[in-house]
Amino acid sequence: MLSKRLDINTISTGVMLRTAIKEQSEIGKIAEKYINDGKLVPDDVIVSIVKERLQKPDCAKGFILDGFPRTTAQAEALTESGVKIDKVLSLEVADEAIIERLSSRRECSKCGAPYNIISNKPETEGICDKCKGELIQRADDVPETIKNRLNVYHEQTEPIKAYYEKLGLLVTAKGEDKLEDTTSNVAKALGLEV
Repeated sequence: MLSKRLDINTISTGVMLRTAIKEQSEIGKIAEKYINDGKLVPDDVIVSIVKERLQKPDCAKGFILDGFPRTTAQAEALTESGVKIDKVLSLEVADEAIIERLSSRRECSKCGAPYNIISNKPETEGICDKCKGELIQRADDVPETIKNRLNVYHEQTEPIKAYYEKLGLLVTAKGEDKLEDTTSNVAKALGLEV
């Protein structure tokens, strides 16, 4: 929604990594083990992927980074690379809500269409509405892996909020509301018209 509103691309490290894993590229094989164990992919791998992606023409007028940076070292590497960052948004959501949301996610094994068994159910349980493919749960969306990811977040990612706050770039928005309300919260935090 935000990328459409601002007419800029969202660059998702998660999507880039899942594509690399699906294609079983060298980086994909390395990343797969870390992701399936609920760990962060090493900084050098992520930073090089992101830097390369941000140099493409479709990022010339701006971009939204989703899932990057995740460590202070990544944030510092991004700053040192000369990439201009206008704002850093932190969506505030309780761990319990994150576990419920992520463990409820499903995706089509054929077309990749996203579903949620609580908030975005398919017409027929376990079957994609679009292509009739089987809905699956990603390996990294099981509760135990999510808890591991949250522990890693609190240890490694949460500290970057202080880094960006010190640079005067951090804004926060409540992220536990319904989608429309969260969208409004984000717009307000970014200084956009609601």
